[in-house]
Amino acid sequence: MVAPLSRGLVIVRALHRLARWLLWLCVGLAVLFFGLLALWHFEPPVSTLMMARYVTAQPVDRHFVSLSQISPSLQAAVVTSEDARFCRHRGVDWGALREVLSDRDGPSRGASTIPMQLAKNLFLWPSRSVLRKGLEIPMALTLDLFWDKRRILEAYLNIAEWGDGVFGAEAAARHYFGKAAAALSPAEAALLASALPNPILRNPARPGAGHRRLSQHLQAKIAHSGDNLDCIRTR
Repeated sequence: MVAPLSRGLVIVRALHRLARWLLWLCVGLAVLFFGLLALWHFEPPVSTLMMARYVTAQPVDRHFVSLSQISPSLQAAVVTSEDARFCRHRGVDWGALREVLSDRDGPSRGASTIPMQLAKNLFLWPSRSVLRKGLEIPMALTLDLFWDKRRILEAYLNIAEWGDGVFGAEAAARHYFGKAAAALSPAEAALLASALPNPILRNPARPGAGHRRLSQHLQAKIAHSGDNLDCIRTR
């Protein structure tokens, strides 16, 4: 009876040490998350993809600019394309998420808002998984709680991937159109925004037929519905 009891105590102590280690790990990650959240409220944020390229000595083309230095046409195109209810939700579009989850054929499209995509880009990994989505949602809610909509959109437009090693609106505008992000036309803005779902294969400077149709549809949608950016226009 002594040996089994002894083994049981060893297992209990090991589980206790593991639980304590996991608790401290969670506390450390939470401190890191809130620390970076505070830092990046004022300083140019760096995405995990950018960091991976820095670590592996791959080139990173990014020029951080303020939201006022990004064409309103691009702001409207990205919000309309990626998160039309950006000004209406608090980080997560629960209605869109429920629609995706209730799809009888399984989720066939995403329901990621701009805060959710920003949380993924800043703190998580690119590959899809239930774990990543589970972390993405509370992080997006926290981002929306501590940052205003203007800072969220500014950060997203400065870290979004627009090609191999090309990050942010300013770098993308210079790379594809040879101009500053502030000077983008509505047509160029729509081409950039419609490239975001597949930035490695879609070239805004040389769009394929499908890419061009998507950008034209996006321009028509903006013209019909407006830019959906009243939450930052009034600031």
